[in-house]
Amino acid sequence: MVQVKAIKAFSDNYIWCLTTDNSNQAWVVDPGQAHPVLTYLAEHKLTLDGILITHHHYDHTDGVAALVDAYPDISVYGPANSPFKGVTHALTDGQSISVLNINFTILATPGHTLDHICYTNDELAFTGDTLFSGGCGRLFEGTPEQMWESFNKLRELPASCSVYCTHEYTQANLAFAKAVEPRNPELLAYSKKVDELRSNNQISLPTSIGQELKINPFMRSDLPTITELVPEEFTSVTKNNEPWGNFASLRQFKDNF
Repeated sequence: MVQVKAIKAFSDNYIWCLTTDNSNQAWVVDPGQAHPVLTYLAEHKLTLDGILITHHHYDHTDGVAALVDAYPDISVYGPANSPFKGVTHALTDGQSISVLNINFTILATPGHTLDHICYTNDELAFTGDTLFSGGCGRLFEGTPEQMWESFNKLRELPASCSVYCTHEYTQANLAFAKAVEPRNPELLAYSKKVDELRSNNQISLPTSIGQELKINPFMRSDLPTITELVPEEFTSVTKNNEPWGNFASLRQFKDNF
């Protein structure tokens, strides 16, 4: 059975470590730093077998070179169209890979960056900086239309699918979500739960697709009422009331929140 553990990096990053029962092999997702990974592997007597990269940003890739130096034969999976040059196995939308005998389908999810991909199956989704709990990544390279299309791919995953994103942004995201939907009972209950976790220095992740469909305004951009409380200066693109337009307004609001 697969186990997913968080290795903390920088101030708010999580490098996810995948292992299985009765094996000392491990894979890590988005190692922005090498030292925390090497320390974790040594403490748990694990051997690094490979790396999964979601996109090229430094806080997801800067640890790769040192990890490859320490484990020269490992595989580095990542997007085929990435500016990051450390990928040994280039991936495109719809491809399937096997990691620790676990199958993942690759979803191209441009928006945050143009090269962003997610690693998904019915139980697990490693979403990098595309989908956060209660939020989404900034649109540094892509368009709102692209990001909404990417979200639609993730919305099709089973409600029970566990979502592992790369940052502990949940409390800040939920503060924004409550400004958008202050009377959403699921959101208010979830926010209280997350506050309790964080007050005890516990991580807020993973979340789930089903949870995000209930509380994440960006995942709920198809609701005609989702922008009712968004300030008028951010709603010019929502006049057609298309979901991507609602998404664009929400993202503009969040960027200025």
